[in-house]
Amino acid sequence: MIKKFLDAIKLELSIIVGEYRLQTVPVIELEPPKDLSFGDFSTNLALRLAKPLKKNPKTLAVEIADKIDCNRFNLERVEVAGAGFINFYLDREYLSRVVFQVITEKDDYGTSDLGHGKNVNLEFVSANPTGYLHIGHGRGAAYGDSLARIMRKAGYEVTTEHYVNDAGNQIHNLTLSIYERYKELFGLPFSLGKDGYYGPEIIEIARIIKEKKGDYYLHNEWYKDIRTFGLDYLLAGLKRDLKEFNVEFDIWFSEQSLYDNGEVQAVIDHFHDKGYAYEKDGAIWLKTTLYGDEKDRVLVKSDKTLTYITPDIAYHANKITRGFNYLIDVLGADHHGYINRLKAAIALLGSDAEMLYIEILQMVRVIQNGEEIKMSKRSGKAITLHDLIDEVGSDALRFMYIEKALNTHMDLDLDLAVKKSYDNPVYYVQYAYARICSLFRVLAEQGLAYSPVNEFKELDFLKAKDLLFNLAIYPLYIEEAAEKRLPHKIAQYLLILASGLHSYYNSEKIITDNPQETAEKLTLMEAVRTVLRDGLNLIGVNVKEKM
Repeated sequence: MIKKFLDAIKLELSIIVGEYRLQTVPVIELEPPKDLSFGDFSTNLALRLAKPLKKNPKTLAVEIADKIDCNRFNLERVEVAGAGFINFYLDREYLSRVVFQVITEKDDYGTSDLGHGKNVNLEFVSANPTGYLHIGHGRGAAYGDSLARIMRKAGYEVTTEHYVNDAGNQIHNLTLSIYERYKELFGLPFSLGKDGYYGPEIIEIARIIKEKKGDYYLHNEWYKDIRTFGLDYLLAGLKRDLKEFNVEFDIWFSEQSLYDNGEVQAVIDHFHDKGYAYEKDGAIWLKTTLYGDEKDRVLVKSDKTLTYITPDIAYHANKITRGFNYLIDVLGADHHGYINRLKAAIALLGSDAEMLYIEILQMVRVIQNGEEIKMSKRSGKAITLHDLIDEVGSDALRFMYIEKALNTHMDLDLDLAVKKSYDNPVYYVQYAYARICSLFRVLAEQGLAYSPVNEFKELDFLKAKDLLFNLAIYPLYIEEAAEKRLPHKIAQYLLILASGLHSYYNSEKIITDNPQETAEKLTLMEAVRTVLRDGLNLIGVNVKEKM
């Protein structure tokens, strides 16, 4: 509804601007103003046209506004304000039709074909399976899973993927660490060394191996079995914690498979064949500077071991051969320098570097009692995602992670997350949903039936105007969040919609002595409840019918 309105107004404005016969026409933008008293949508078109047309912007804005037929576009009025802004006020009766659209489409409301034809591989978390997930992984998990849900709603074909780093030195060190702890359990000398893993999970794995196999590995070949058992145990823990966090992956992709299938060597050979690789100082280098990287990158070191980027290039080549034409990687803050070199490598593979989008997540601080905490009270170790879920619950954690843009540092306030007040953002939104549910329970308790109306006769559109407008713009938020990869936009939208609901609920009596008025208000409430439920689902947060 709103998208059609915006498209129609933009077309009309472009026709009006065309009459001025400018060589270059600016992009026509309409945005909701921060101050809603300045209309539902506003454009600064006249301000941008004033200089090339050598006209006063306010005079020009009046000229343009006077040419718009309000009746044709379901507008209550068009006004010029300030230095030359053109503000559009939608007719509230027209806007009220969105309620019936939501009631009809239910959870499909807001679905679009924006991403049609885009086959997305969305890789996130991808933690080394050498220990438990930490608070940074939680932020990446919330972001990636929410983005996948939003993009699917907007018509993208999305495959979520966890890249299992099960090859390389970390896994070797993990295996040695488990074996050293295994020896310790028998009272034998042991040494983890500076590269060992000291987490409690390593001790637990060693204990289970001892229970299952006794001292077998003290006298027999042990490396392969302990490596496999350790990996399986830790991956199972990752999957369990992520599932508790309402995150499940379509694919768990093994790095080791790239070596087993010869794909790592294949990319090195490809670069040699194309003349993109060369030898210097005993190492093999890739000419990433051909595509904007600040320097060429080493693929194979002089000691014949691979650098981190080499299997990563093979992995992205694999994604491309699987038919994905839109790649999203969610990486930690220490990977910022990785962007140009990986894009350059994709270009050198013969693919479009612009298919790759790397989203960098910034650091998270955990705050409790006004102070930063870094260690778990129970284990004395670094705080894990599992600790946080136990402390505040998955819903509060998901919402608070998503509420902030990924590229900003964030403080995760544990006291706020468990607070049952409007200060707590997830409580504020879930309580809005629960309030609507309570209305329908009261109706049932009074022995009254509810059926949605198909037209409004009694509803005060002026009092409901904020709710009506917010329902109407929901699809715009979905498309923006999907296209720009900004799931925090949905959390922000839910807070706006919840605010409108709480204001309306507090100022209006919903269940009245007038059956028609009651039915109309409950129809509006049902539409709001539907969108709240859908929006919360898009960011992986559950609804609550009672609070």
